[in-house]
Amino acid sequence: MLVSDFHFDLPDELIARYPKEDRSSCRLLTLNGENGEISHRTFTDVLDLIDEGDLLIFNNTRVIPARMFGRKASGGKIEVLVERMLDDHRFLAHIRSSKAPKEGAELFLGEDKLGENQGIQAVMTARHDTLFEVELKDKSTAFLTVLQQIGHMPLPPYIDRPDEEADQECYQTVYSKVPGAVAAPTAGLHFDDELLAKLRAKGVNFEFVTLHVGAGTFQPVRVENIEDHIMHAEYVELSQEVCNAIIETKKQENA
Repeated sequence: MLVSDFHFDLPDELIARYPKEDRSSCRLLTLNGENGEISHRTFTDVLDLIDEGDLLIFNNTRVIPARMFGRKASGGKIEVLVERMLDDHRFLAHIRSSKAPKEGAELFLGEDKLGENQGIQAVMTARHDTLFEVELKDKSTAFLTVLQQIGHMPLPPYIDRPDEEADQECYQTVYSKVPGAVAAPTAGLHFDDELLAKLRAKGVNFEFVTLHVGAGTFQPVRVENIEDHIMHAEYVELSQEVCNAIIETKKQENA
């Protein structure tokens, strides 16, 4: 299977730059698996498509402001996109710059928000293929707190505009809880509290997993044959309770 098999024309004017104020008013395309019928609907129609006793599983990851701008000690500008947090003071990231920083290089992050020469100091401690391991010099503040101060929401490349304050909530699901994703689990963005309440009232069951969407989701496929593409790994957490709920639901389906 070739990448070119999936090429199609998507005019820029058809790509939304901002979300709808009413999340659940978006359009919904459905495919009937039995007869192949395609239907054009509104997202709230999921109420008619999901039955009492069905189990919906949501990803409760929360997007962190994972994009930072800064400079190397040499003065060269850098753009940092966090892939994942390693601990309270270390993280893996993709770094864009004219020349890749070398091991031991000093970085100054967030000067676009904190002011010139006021950036958060960090050191590039190791390189793992396309990822850079970075450590904060000041250990008094957790990295997640630092991100809230200097980070930008990592909007997808096809949303061609700078991030805005409103994106801190718009680019989240209403049930997001566990910080760690660098992109939203977009399938869940269209659920709002009202729709969730109606689904519960209908007798639909909910469970949650945590899957932190990584920066690899922004990376292009650089091979022509899809089978040659190496997928990136992402952190996922699936509890025994959720597994049990899935098994029980499938048993009822087959009863």
